[in-house]
Amino acid sequence: MARMRLVLYQPDIPQNTGTILRLAACLGLAADIIEPCGFVLTDKRLRRAGMDYLDALALTRHTSWTAFEAARTRRLVLLTTRAATPYTAFTFQPEDMLLLGRESAGVPDAVHAAADARIKIPIRPDQRSLNVAVAAAMVTGEAMRQTGTFPADADPTYEELP
Repeated sequence: MARMRLVLYQPDIPQNTGTILRLAACLGLAADIIEPCGFVLTDKRLRRAGMDYLDALALTRHTSWTAFEAARTRRLVLLTTRAATPYTAFTFQPEDMLLLGRESAGVPDAVHAAADARIKIPIRPDQRSLNVAVAAAMVTGEAMRQTGTFPADADPTYEELP
């Protein structure tokens, strides 16, 4: 079965990127980074945030949005404050690619339009947005809950703690 993927569009902040990649590694997801990044990908802060978890990650780097789109074969679900559908009302699929925009600017209109679906996390109207790593964790958790793809669900040898 194809794994869900976390896709980062031109990330700006290495600490957030490392945190999201660590999330993917811990949950057994694959990840994609669409370049250019706002930092050197081997940056110490990225390694510090991701720690040794990054060694367990299936990571694909794409040199551009065009290169990513040429390789993409699955449904792309964009997390955006500009969406109408709350993530809790959306039906996820196990092979979805969850796209996260740049911390500083989200995604351009062309990328927004190319997504197969757009979802949001409802927040107070007087606030702009959540941290991208927090948003990734919230939506990924719901997507995996809906699809029964948490490691404990997918691996019968995994032992739950009491």
